[in-house]
Amino acid sequence: MPKYLIQASYTEAGVKGLLRDGGSKRRAAAEQAVKGLGGRLEGFYFAFGDTDVFAIADMPDSASAAAVSLAVSASGAVHAKTTVLLTPEEMDQATKKTVDYRPPGT
Repeated sequence: MPKYLIQASYTEAGVKGLLRDGGSKRRAAAEQAVKGLGGRLEGFYFAFGDTDVFAIADMPDSASAAAVSLAVSASGAVHAKTTVLLTPEEMDQATKKTVDYRPPGT
């Protein structure tokens, strides 16, 4: 299953909800959203700085990952960014592919 990094920054409303409900409930909500689409939440961490949450999820496909991101962002509680993660083996496969590309002006 493809793996995705989800980075989330709380809005003011999201921070208020976090203060009211606590971090464990936020992780449980993320886990429920991911599981509902056939995925698995591998990790969920809070952090200091511009990004408040880092989560790693295995999802069946990119459409499912996008659906989770859209639902979370539409809540207005967070701004989410999703990144596809590649294994070292997938990177090995990528480096062996031939790409016909020429930079502009050549």
